[in-house]
Amino acid sequence: MRRPLAALLVLLALAPAAHAERDDRDKPVSIEADRMLADDQKQIAVFEGRVVLTQGTFVLRADKLTVRQDAQGFQTGVAVGAPATFRQKRDGVDEWIEGEAQRIEYDGKAERVELYDKARVARDKDEVRGNYISYDSRTEVFRVQPSKDASGPPGREGRVRAVIQPKKKDEPAPSPKPPLELNPATELGKG
Repeated sequence: MRRPLAALLVLLALAPAAHAERDDRDKPVSIEADRMLADDQKQIAVFEGRVVLTQGTFVLRADKLTVRQDAQGFQTGVAVGAPATFRQKRDGVDEWIEGEAQRIEYDGKAERVELYDKARVARDKDEVRGNYISYDSRTEVFRVQPSKDASGPPGREGRVRAVIQPKKKDEPAPSPKPPLELNPATELGKG
């Protein structure tokens, strides 16, 4: 049974971030673009020109966004731009996940997001860059590949770059829970 095209547009999982704001999934999807072509028969929608997709804290910006739905109801999406970007708040913390690439692809069936060409993903002040970044949300595994061309500063071309900030030493460690209070049993042996 085919769902209406509006169901196609729920591709919130486009953000390649573990622990994204969970409430976002229950929020309506809003898409703005200069033009749109939707084909209910083929279950495809194409948005072009200054595309902005918003759902809760998730915001995707692209020059073109194409979404499809297969016969089982799984969505795929491809966002292209110079670059295509996304931003989403992480669940339960005051941190944001941001990313960009020339092309961002989402596969709902595989639960995988792939960023192609000049890819960058940042969380708080941590960042990873490469020509290709893949994130599998089922296994929570990132895979980053360098570019194969010779672009980049001499001696650093074709390399993956990551910046990981140290934890602040002045941050207090979580306080341990107080030990359980044990009381002697007074009724043992009576029966």
